[in-house]
Amino acid sequence: MTAAGGNSVIALLAVLALSACAPGNPQLMNLRSGEGPDEFGIVPPKELVMPESLADLPEPTPGGSNRTDRNAEEEAIVALGGKPGSTGGIPAGDSALFAQAGRFGVESGIRSTLAAEDLQWRRDNNGRVLERLFDVNVYYRAYRDQRLDQQSELERWRALGIRTPSAPPRQPGEE
Repeated sequence: MTAAGGNSVIALLAVLALSACAPGNPQLMNLRSGEGPDEFGIVPPKELVMPESLADLPEPTPGGSNRTDRNAEEEAIVALGGKPGSTGGIPAGDSALFAQAGRFGVESGIRSTLAAEDLQWRRDNNGRVLERLFDVNVYYRAYRDQRLDQQSELERWRALGIRTPSAPPRQPGEE
């Protein structure tokens, strides 16, 4: 056997040996095969800042938070104009508003009650058959008679002599 032929055999054996190392799970190469990484779960840390004094650094605690960790809830509070670290109660400036809104009492399970009543209303007035069988949402059709016609309301308020802002123009197909 020649040297070139020997090198070919060695190269062929090397390729066969490396092909045996291929992943055994072909799903790894299929990007649509299952759950992938959550790109929204990756939060970049805050930038590193040197404190004025090293004595200001807290003692490290295993599993505890880091000074560079982000606090999404606190950042959202600041972005919406709130004060981070507040007790979460009603601000003093809003206490009169809350008192007025709750003057007739507050029902604790109002959301679930309204959801159940809404479902019953749509069953009684438009049936849920279309929604179940054909995956058609009948919500807007069920409440069509209760919707507010903004153009008519605008005309009514203006006829009373009350200054009003303009309403958006009617869309094609509106009554």
